[in-house]
Amino acid sequence: MNLKKTITQLPASPGIYQYFDDNGRLLYIGKAKNLANRVKSYWLFNPQLRPNPNLSSRIIKMLQQTTSLNYIVVNSEHDALILENSLIKQLNPKYNILLRDDKTYPYIYIDNSEKYPRFDITRKIIKSDDITYYGPYSIGARDILNSLYEIAKLVQKKGCLKSKKLCLYHQIDKCLGPCELPVSKERYQKEVDLATQLIKNKKLLLEKLQNKMEFYAEELRFEEAAELRDRMDKISRSEIKSEIDFASNENFDIFAVDHTDERAVVVRIFMRHGKIISSSHDYINLREGFDANELYSRALLDFYKDERPPIIAPILIAHAFEDLLLIQKHLSRVFEKKATITMPKRGKKKDLTALALLNARELLKKDTKTKDLKTFQDVQELCALENTPYRVEVFDNSHMAGVATVGAMIVYDNGKFDKKSYRTYHLDAQDEYAQMRETLSRRVESFSKNPPPDLWILDGGATLLKLALEILDSNGVTLDVIAISKEKVDAKAHRAKGKAKDIIYTKKDIFRLKESDKRLQWVQNLRDEAHRSAITFHKKTKLKLDQESKLLSLHGISAAKIQKLLNYFGTFEELKRLSIEEISAVLNEKDAKTIKNFYK
Repeated sequence: MNLKKTITQLPASPGIYQYFDDNGRLLYIGKAKNLANRVKSYWLFNPQLRPNPNLSSRIIKMLQQTTSLNYIVVNSEHDALILENSLIKQLNPKYNILLRDDKTYPYIYIDNSEKYPRFDITRKIIKSDDITYYGPYSIGARDILNSLYEIAKLVQKKGCLKSKKLCLYHQIDKCLGPCELPVSKERYQKEVDLATQLIKNKKLLLEKLQNKMEFYAEELRFEEAAELRDRMDKISRSEIKSEIDFASNENFDIFAVDHTDERAVVVRIFMRHGKIISSSHDYINLREGFDANELYSRALLDFYKDERPPIIAPILIAHAFEDLLLIQKHLSRVFEKKATITMPKRGKKKDLTALALLNARELLKKDTKTKDLKTFQDVQELCALENTPYRVEVFDNSHMAGVATVGAMIVYDNGKFDKKSYRTYHLDAQDEYAQMRETLSRRVESFSKNPPPDLWILDGGATLLKLALEILDSNGVTLDVIAISKEKVDAKAHRAKGKAKDIIYTKKDIFRLKESDKRLQWVQNLRDEAHRSAITFHKKTKLKLDQESKLLSLHGISAAKIQKLLNYFGTFEELKRLSIEEISAVLNEKDAKTIKNFYK
C-alpha cells in the first residue's frame, strides 16, 4: 500500500505512528489522540502528496525522506504517550530527540517510628507510616549522610542496637550508646534534631565540617582532614547558588531547557522548604534540530518515570509546551494525586524558572566542543555513519578454553570513557560467534531502560559485523556498527615490529589505514579499552571459579566432575540453586548431596 493510501485510511483512534524512509530506516515516532487527524495535518494532498509548508523545517525535512508509514492503535491518548516514549528509547528514530538520563535520584530519610531512629538513603518510597524524606540530591547524598554521622551522635549502623554492647563508635564519641546505656528518647531526639538542622541548612553543615577538618589537621590526622575536604567540595557542588529565599516551607521542582544549533541542555532545580537543595543538568546532542515540546515532555517523563516519588512538589517550567496537559494528567496517575505543571509569569516563581534558564544558558556557553570532535566527524565521513559518534559502545568477549566466558561493554561519551555505564556479562556460549550474539542480544534487551548509543564498535571482523546488524534489524533498531580486527596471515593475527595491522569493517567497505592515521588510532583506543575490561572481568571470574573448584575438590568432587557440571549448568551460581535431584541427573546422588551440603 502506498503512503497516500495508508494516510487516507488511518482510523480516528488514539495510537502511535512511525515514518520510514526508502531503506526501511525508522525516521520518527509520534503519538496521537486521533491518528487520522494528526497524521493528515502533516500533509497536503493536492495536486500530489507533499509536506505541509506550515511545519518546522526539521519536520519538513523528515517528511521529504518518508516513503512509508506504520501505526499502532491503543486504548487512550495516555497509552499512546507511554508507548511512544518506550519505543523512542528502544528504536532510536533519527528525528526524535533522545534523552539518555536514566538516573534515579537518592533521598535521605528517617523512620521516626523507631525508638532510636537513624538516617539512611533510598531511591524509592519506604513502606512505613512515619517516614520523613529529604531530597532529591543529584550529587552528594552519601557525603551529606556521612557528615551527619560525623557530627551528630546517632546510632551509626543498622546492626548496632542488636549487639547490646558498646562499640568503638561510643568510645570515639560518635554515638550515645543506646545499645547498652539508658539513653532517654529526649536526649537522643536532640541528636536527631541536630542532624535534621544540618540537612536543611547546608551552610551550617559546611561550617561544622570546616571546624572538624581544621581540628583533624591540627591533630596531624591528615587523611581524615583530606576526606572531609573532599566531602565538603562535593556537597558544595550539589546545588545552584541563589539569593532567592521564599521565607516559607514551599517545595518546587523546576525545569528549564535551552539550546544551540548542535546541543540542548536540561536543567533541574529542587527547592525544599523555601531553599534550593540541589540541581542537575544533562546535555542532549541535537541530530536533526530542536523541538521544545518533545524535549520538555521527555525530560519530565524520564525524570519521574512510573514510580511515585518520595516527595511530590509542584512543577515549574521555563516555557509552555504543547503536551503540558497530557504530561500533567500522566503524572497525576504516577503521583496518585493531582500533579501541577505551570509556567509562572511573575513573582518569585518566575525568578526560579529564570534562574534555571540562566544556568542553562551558562552551561551551553561553557560547553566547549570535545577535543575529539574532528576525529568523530572524520570517522563519520570515512565509515558513512548516519550520526556523529558522540556516544559509542564497544564490545569484546574473553574466555580460557571455554572456562569463565564473559562479555564486556565499555562506553565512550563525548571524548571520555563513561565508566559508570560499563557493563559485563557472564556468558553461556562456547564459540566466539555465539558469545557475541549473546552479549549483543542482552544489550538490545536493555534498550528500553538504557537507550542505544550513536555507534557500536565490535572487536571482530565482517562476520560479527553482519551478526550485529542482523540482531539490530530483527529488533527494529537502526544503529551504526563498525568492527575492527587484526590482519590475519596464515589464519593468525599478524604483527609487524609490535604494531597491529588492524582492519576496520563497515556495512559497505573495508579500510586498511596506516598505523599513524588518527581515525584508526581512535578506534583502536576504544577497542583496547573494551579488551582490557573483558580480560579484567574474565580474570576475576576465573579466580572465583578456581577458588570454588578447590573447595569442592576438598569435599571429594573431582575436577572432571566439576567441569562436567559447569558444562551442563553454566555457572556455580546456577549450581547453588539446583535441587539434589537436578544435580543427580548429571552426577550420582552421593555427589549431589555433597554439593548441596557444601553450599548450605
